[in-house]
Amino acid sequence: MKIRRILKHLLTTHGAVSRAFPQKSLKAIEVAIAAAEATHVGDIRFAVENALDGSPLLKGQSPRERAIDVFSQQRIWDTECNNGLLIYLLLADRAVEIVADRGIHAKVNSQEWRNVCRQMETAFKHGDYESGVVGGIQAVARHLAAHFPADAARKNELSNKAVLL
Repeated sequence: MKIRRILKHLLTTHGAVSRAFPQKSLKAIEVAIAAAEATHVGDIRFAVENALDGSPLLKGQSPRERAIDVFSQQRIWDTECNNGLLIYLLLADRAVEIVADRGIHAKVNSQEWRNVCRQMETAFKHGDYESGVVGGIQAVARHLAAHFPADAARKNELSNKAVLL
């Protein structure tokens, strides 16, 4: 258990999410997801959480472990073609994780997702949250369009609105 991480999480309030993602930014993210999904048959969700609390924090839950929990809780796995994808931001750690359902995971390797995450994290270090997320969505869309191009039967099974945890 790292004291420094615990303090960061305790001091990162819900207000930090509102400052990083004002309504204008949340709308831009929603529009970016809709535009991205027009190019492929995947379903993208973006979720941001200010910090871990309680037991997960004290047990040292990693951003990856939390992202997998959120993927399940938000039922992103519950798409007809197993084509859901979560972009998860743990604000206190400025850590991004991408969790893809098995249909996508079979085509795009984990290193590609890690590269997208690192690009987003670089933008976040400079306080550029909106363009970091929008750029990440666009990068994800390029990968998905290469393997799962859009078709006439595409339906949007997951909301494009950002999830604020």
